[in-house]
Amino acid sequence: MVDADIVIVGAGAAGLSLAHRLPAGAPHTADGSVVLIDPPPGPLRPPRRTWCYWEAGPGRFDAAVTASWEWLRVRGRDGAVVRRHIAPAHYKMIRSDDFEALVERDLKDRPGLRRLTATVGAVTPLGDGTARVTATDPAGRRADLRARWVFDSRPPERTPAARTRLLQHFRGWFVRAERPVFDPAVVDLMDFRTPQPARGLSFGYVLPTGRHTALVEYTEFGPRPLTAGAYDAALEEYTRGVLGTGELAVLSTEQGVIPMTDAVFPRQAPGGGPVFRIGAAGGATRGSTGYTFAAVQRQSDAVARAVRAGRPPVPPAPHPARARLMDAVLLRALDTGRVDGPELFFRLFERVPAGRLLRFLDGRSRLAEDLAVGVRTPVLPMLRTAAELPWLRRRALPEH
Repeated sequence: MVDADIVIVGAGAAGLSLAHRLPAGAPHTADGSVVLIDPPPGPLRPPRRTWCYWEAGPGRFDAAVTASWEWLRVRGRDGAVVRRHIAPAHYKMIRSDDFEALVERDLKDRPGLRRLTATVGAVTPLGDGTARVTATDPAGRRADLRARWVFDSRPPERTPAARTRLLQHFRGWFVRAERPVFDPAVVDLMDFRTPQPARGLSFGYVLPTGRHTALVEYTEFGPRPLTAGAYDAALEEYTRGVLGTGELAVLSTEQGVIPMTDAVFPRQAPGGGPVFRIGAAGGATRGSTGYTFAAVQRQSDAVARAVRAGRPPVPPAPHPARARLMDAVLLRALDTGRVDGPELFFRLFERVPAGRLLRFLDGRSRLAEDLAVGVRTPVLPMLRTAAELPWLRRRALPEH
């Protein structure tokens, strides 16, 4: 007898998304129970954050969406502008607090679901096809479980070996500006009118929620994060000097670091058995862009479908192999300086139709579409990079 059919470790985007999709009562055992383990308040809980993704039509989490847009804009270093209308898709912004509130409301009183606040230690596959989850509650008491399947969303202690790793690091201000400087219909996806670092690239990112209000981020792709003071100085220059906001109030801030890497994130946890990694820990972050939320939803949906069908709910690869190869080439080309990052991204948005580009960025494009996008990049540097990749050894890279 097992204590639970499914245990989900971690209640961030991946854990909550999977719990939200699982049926009320899983078919593998009589009770079909699911246990969702939240870490106690403190450093193990992820900080508040904002996720963005594009989606056509109504979505599962629309009630928690802060704002959405049909227009995306990219600005070159010289101020040149490309605007893309992405309908029927919308670019959606969701804040983690609103997402968690929606999911927790929907999960309240769901049959077969238990919530447990505890710090998880070891997750150990057992010889009978189950796994033991060793946990400690906030009072220091052991709260161990035995489960048929375990889905672990905790970040790995170390990033797997890779040929290339950049960091997408950023700091954002939620602001209220003195002047009506924001266009609430358009997202500035990449604004390269920022000082470019010696290695990598930088850009401004503007998610307007009104004429006076927006989330404004300063983002770099580079080897290491900045200090909080350096981010704030960059944001000060960007908001006042580039956007011309005038006086503004900073209502709140958020900051983060996303690894951009060609590392292979194993979906089966060390030790094998019925223990799987999900979310960013299972490779859901797109190596070339840092987008994660949409891939988490695809992964969660596939696991839930398998549970409903009574099949082993093994998480699928979040991104197809061809997309991961293209990410590896792009990251290597950026990291070596063979391509000019701002010029590359501006050219893609300028020359590739919006629908094709979104499919490409989502890893859903066909081979012919990938080739059509590829010819819009600096072909010779990209071919040289692709040719050298098989000869490069994956190695452990320093953590930030």
